[in-house]
Amino acid sequence: MTVSWSASMLLQLMIGREQHIAPACVSCDANPSQWLRKKQGSWLVHCSGNCCPLHIMSIYRNAIWFLNGIQQYTRKGYAAASKDFETKDLEVSVVGRSFLITGANSGIGKATAMAIAKKGGTVHMACRNKDRAEEAKSEIVSESGNAEVYIHVVDMSQTRKVWEFAEAFKKEHPSLNVLINNAGCMSHKRELNAEGLEMNFATNTMGVYILTQSLIPLLQKSRDPRVITVSSGGMLVQSLRADDLQSEKGHFDGVMVYAQNKRQQVALTEHWAKVNPVIHFSVMHPGWVDTPAVSAAMPQFHQMMGDRLRSVDQGADTVVWLALSRAAARKRSGRFFQDRKPVPTHLPLAWTHSSAEEIHSFITQLETLARAVQSQHDVDIRGQTDASVPQFV
Repeated sequence: MTVSWSASMLLQLMIGREQHIAPACVSCDANPSQWLRKKQGSWLVHCSGNCCPLHIMSIYRNAIWFLNGIQQYTRKGYAAASKDFETKDLEVSVVGRSFLITGANSGIGKATAMAIAKKGGTVHMACRNKDRAEEAKSEIVSESGNAEVYIHVVDMSQTRKVWEFAEAFKKEHPSLNVLINNAGCMSHKRELNAEGLEMNFATNTMGVYILTQSLIPLLQKSRDPRVITVSSGGMLVQSLRADDLQSEKGHFDGVMVYAQNKRQQVALTEHWAKVNPVIHFSVMHPGWVDTPAVSAAMPQFHQMMGDRLRSVDQGADTVVWLALSRAAARKRSGRFFQDRKPVPTHLPLAWTHSSAEEIHSFITQLETLARAVQSQHDVDIRGQTDASVPQFV
């Protein structure tokens, strides 16, 4: 059936039922563009007609998120938010500071690399495709006039390769001021990488964890170190599922798996901020941005939103602000940002908070997986433990 529900109607419904509702419903989580459509000015929610409380909670979260997104995550939302931006925040020179950006050859990553290069920073582009990276580098160098732009070929979905890259980078470079975890993946089929990890999880979570954790010693030696992770507002519809990190249970939906990975990135950032006080950690939502990745992974959503999507420069703005501005460094480490402001990591009444036990389980599982990659590398190379390998704590 088709029901016309407003956000306020959904909220009233949930207030009456919230004590009976579990944190998440795997069976009905779906791409909002699949069950939300606009007709005669109203957003319509498509429902099977037999909604259990879990289905209702999932619909509530997705509907509130989508309606908020229409106001905040679009080009119009950026225009409204940018009225409060301080121009002087980005009137800086970062000559002598080094920046490592994953997925830097297109979209938000490329726009970020361009902006940093224009400010004089040394840019390290970590990209999967060498040819496309070379093309992007040429454009960045030409437009910025900054020749301090370097390419590193690494596939963030290949867990062991990420670890090997991080180890090599530490040996080759004396410092790293800012790490920007931008590369992402949204696969709609459950596929495994060489290490047997689900591909979305391997790229969006495990790759980010291993790269960041491995580079923490290098960052700690550098001046004003920062780590920025490009997450997504989609994580607001997900609670952390520490018992199913690789999406082995229930129906596999690439959009919801991606949102779960982005929730994992938020949990990781909060954890890192607690255990590494020397480094400033932040995670952010760029808004709904018109990128090649969005067009390829969510064609229906891309077509539906059209010119309401943000430009890549608008999507990259908060990343650049977090990487360069002194104002950003004064914000508490571990926060989630949207349009240069820290924002909540949970929707009201959405039941997406995690217990300390769930967070601990999540971090412990990542540590175990990382150690397995490290151990296999040691066996393959020498058959013994290498004292120089990173410690995942």
